[in-house]
Amino acid sequence: MGLLRVAATTAVISGTASAVGGRVNRRQAAAAQQQQQAAAAAAPAPMPVAAAPAQDDEMAQIEKLASMHSQGLLTDEEFAAAKAKALGI
Repeated sequence: MGLLRVAATTAVISGTASAVGGRVNRRQAAAAQQQQQAAAAAAPAPMPVAAAPAQDDEMAQIEKLASMHSQGLLTDEEFAAAKAKALGI
């Protein structure tokens, strides 16, 4: 009878350990999933790409050259050459 009692006690302890271990695993998995969701929600949205920033740079450079030309800092030839260079011509 003593052997049967030891076997039964071992079975109860083993079953309890399995149940507790399963519960701990489920809690850890749920916590990891919540952390992943929180990290995904906290990630910043990608910034939209500006359309044709090179064109804006070219226009700004040409406007600067035109201002210098109107102030007399550039001759007509220098202005035309610099404008062609800015436009890649």
